[in-house]
Amino acid sequence: MNRREFITWVGIGGIASYLPVAIVACSPKTDESTSAANPTRADGFESVGTVAQLDQEGEILNEQFFAGSILVLRDPEDSNRIIAVNPTCTHTGCTVKWQGEQTEFVCPCHDSKFAIDGEVIQGPAKDSLAGYEVKQEDDLILVKAG
Repeated sequence: MNRREFITWVGIGGIASYLPVAIVACSPKTDESTSAANPTRADGFESVGTVAQLDQEGEILNEQFFAGSILVLRDPEDSNRIIAVNPTCTHTGCTVKWQGEQTEFVCPCHDSKFAIDGEVIQGPAKDSLAGYEVKQEDDLILVKAG
């Protein structure tokens, strides 16, 4: 192979290696398409599911919420009240699970425990889970971050 052929092949290889980057850069992002499906309203609330879905499944885990993951469930002491927290453990970032029998969130990684309002019951986590304002309109569950 002479020098001219070598340089031609290197040029073609360089262009070909940038093709996947160009395709990804021009593709719609999944976060944007999710936001279009559940747009944030002018009042700052976003639909995260329906009351029917909550009643059927017992909880709603929405990982596409605009402020991060969100876990929605009914307050075990007041079935008319809906609770929403960020289920990301503040210790190492694992997703906490709701334990209805104990009425607490439990981290499967290091056994941190949190009350229904997100307050730490047992460490090693030191910070509470973030809570969100929730309201119901017709069959929709709406959550406002911040």
